Formats: sequence, C-alpha cells, structure tokens
Amino acid sequence: MTETRDARWIAAKLTDRTIRGIALETGALIRAGALPVGTKLPSIRDLAFALGVSPATISEAWSELRRQKIISGRGRNGTWVSGDRFVAKPHRLGSSGNYGEDILNLTAAVPDIRLLPPLAEAMAYGASAENLNSYERNRILPELEEEVRKKWPYEPEAFLATNGGYNAVYTLVHALIQPGASVAIEDPTGMRLLDILEDRGVRIVPVQCDDEGPLPSSLEAAMKSRPAAFIFQPRLHSVTGQTVSRMRLEAYAAILRDTDTLIVEDDGVGDISDAPRHSLGAYFPNRLIHILSFSKTHGPDLRLAVLSSSRAIIDQIQSYRSFSAGWTSRILQGATAWLLRDEATQETVERARLVYHERRAHLVDALQHRGVEAMHGAGLCAWVPVASEPFAMVTLAAHGIAVHPGAKFSNLPTFYLRVATATLADRYENVADAIALAAGT
Repeated sequence: MTETRDARWIAAKLTDRTIRGIALETGALIRAGALPVGTKLPSIRDLAFALGVSPATISEAWSELRRQKIISGRGRNGTWVSGDRFVAKPHRLGSSGNYGEDILNLTAAVPDIRLLPPLAEAMAYGASAENLNSYERNRILPELEEEVRKKWPYEPEAFLATNGGYNAVYTLVHALIQPGASVAIEDPTGMRLLDILEDRGVRIVPVQCDDEGPLPSSLEAAMKSRPAAFIFQPRLHSVTGQTVSRMRLEAYAAILRDTDTLIVEDDGVGDISDAPRHSLGAYFPNRLIHILSFSKTHGPDLRLAVLSSSRAIIDQIQSYRSFSAGWTSRILQGATAWLLRDEATQETVERARLVYHERRAHLVDALQHRGVEAMHGAGLCAWVPVASEPFAMVTLAAHGIAVHPGAKFSNLPTFYLRVATATLADRYENVADAIALAAGT
C-alpha cells in the first residue's frame, strides 16, 4: 500500500529552510526509513507553504534529490521516494562499465602490475611485526614512521597509518567535516574524492586549475564561502598530470593565512612523480593534513597510506576510526617499512616511473602531432581536450576504445577525456588516430 506524508508532517521534521538543508534533511528521513520506499511526497506548492519558503526553493532541493536518485517523478503524477536507489554508493565510480576482451580499456589509471615490486619477502617480514595480533590501537608502527619521516616534506607532530589513500580521505572527511559544510577542491579532481564529498553531503566549491595547479584567483573566490576544508594535490595531479609550482604554493599560503580552513594535501600518486615533495605544512602545521599513498608505487593490495597532522587532529581522526577498524594491519605496515628500506624496491619504483613517463609522453606526442592540444606531464593518464564529450565517447566506443569523460572528474561543464596510459605499452598511433577523430580536430 502506498503511503502519503502530508506537507505539515514533513515540515515539522525539517529545521534548515535552505535548499541544501531541505535536500539533506529530507534525504536523511528517507535513509532512516521515516519516509519509506514508495511514499508519495506532497506537492511542491504545499510543502513550500508549510515551510514558509518559495516553491523554487523546494524545486531546487527536489532536483538535488533526483540527481542522487533518491526521489523520482514530477508534475501532475507526483513525486515519490525511489526504490532502493537511496542506498549510498559512489556514483562516479559505480557508473564505470564492464568491458569485453575486444575493447581496449583505457579507463583505469592504475599501475601496471608488471612494474610493481614483489611482495613475498616484505610480507614475510611484516608477519613478525612488533606487537603483532595485539588489540592495542596503535596509530602507526614505529619503524614505518621512522622510514616515512626521512622524506616527509615537513616536520609534523604526529602520523597515522590508514587503509589506503581514499580511506584516509573518507575517514578525515567524516571525522572533521559536517554535512552541509562547504569544501573547496581543485577542479578537475579525482572522481572518488567527489564521490566521498557528495556522500558526506557537503557543498562542493570547485577551484579551477591551470598547468601550475589551482588558480589563486579561483581559490580566493572559493574562500568567500568560508569552506571547512581545501583539498588539493600538491605534487602530481592524478587527473591532469601537472604539478603545483613552488611559487603557486606560496600564493596559497598567503590566501589561506587569515582563515581557519582545514588544508588537505593528497599525494595519491607518490613517487611515480619525480617532482620534489612539498607542502604547506611548515605554514599551517596545526590545521594541515598531508596524505601519502603507497598503492600506485608499491602495490594496491598493501592497502596502505600514511597521513600527518597535529596531534589534536590525529586524535579526532583516530577517535572516529574507533567505531570500526581501529588500526591498520601491522603486517602491512611492517611490509611497507621493509619495502621503503629495500634498495631493489627503490630501483623498481624508479624504473616504473620512467616507463609510465615514456608511455604517457608517447601518446601525448602522437596527439600533438595530430593537432590535439594535450599537455605533457607525468603520472598514469592524460587529460585530453575535445569539442564534445558525448561525441568523443561514442566515436571511441565505435573504435573499440573505452575512456572516461571529463565530467566524472568535475562539477563544472567539461570538454575533456581522461585517458589512462599506464598500461598502454603499444598501439599509440592507432589510439591517437581514434582520439583525434573523437576530439573533432
């Protein structure tokens, strides 16, 4: 039997009369089961009257819930709570397709497993890690902290090992940032970062970039929304392959100096970049979090990243972690410490960096030769301009090539493709021909 909730009942449950607030609180009622699946919602006009807001406010809030697939329907047929679609899921990551053997899949910017260091000896060492199998919730294994400190870009108060880079971001966002808060983030950015922020229900404020990193003018504009955090990639941008310059980093320090915004630096690609590690940590040690992931360089099954910050912030993050896995495997921490000391592993990482650079450069050279204005850089993918993303995607699919549209990495209109290059060991000319056709050059 279909349930109906009248406008007065819903209005009594909502305390925030803004567009964002109405969307967040209505979504929370649905997820809690107070508005069950199949419930018919009151008309926009009736709910607007009950809340004392304009119908346009409700319409915008409902549009946000439709975008999240939490509600469906409109017009005379009414609006309904959708099936099971309100279950939280990473929208951008979850929309990736499954491709057959005949498709050249250039969607995943992941390391080539043939270029990763062997783990057997490291894991054997990790199995004898200090305090193994203890339920004591240690934040980081002392020997791992000793190794990461050697090359850390500033001197922090405390470290914390986490279950990978995205786990670090997910955990700190939930521990430190409230739903409805504003978060400034470089645009474009990692699609999983956007998934995490959208799942948290924050207001995303894009900061536009050029080939030196986020634009200072765009960051200044974003600061007018008083963001709770600013998230960026200071060493190597995982999407565009560009690196923040030292001069640009100093410009950010000047803009952020008189604010209380939390600063999150995400070094997700690690030593695949040959750029020096640098950080705003020396300027803002009490409100900066710096994250280094080892997934791309040493192996995703290590499930390991390390973050640094003040002791107070580390305490807050660790407190949130106590609700679930209170610590990261000491076996994996010990194995990573062994890998960081091992000379053969260092040589493997250096070789992989050179190979990834060559593969990316080969494709970008071929594209530039065909008039496509892709930029040289580093990393595991190329950011390629196109006239129309839908046309480009269809054209490449017709040629048996799968890539990601730029829209997955931005909340602004985009005219790009993200093309993974890390596993592209040949076929550069064929791929460049197809992309040039798709780009409209």
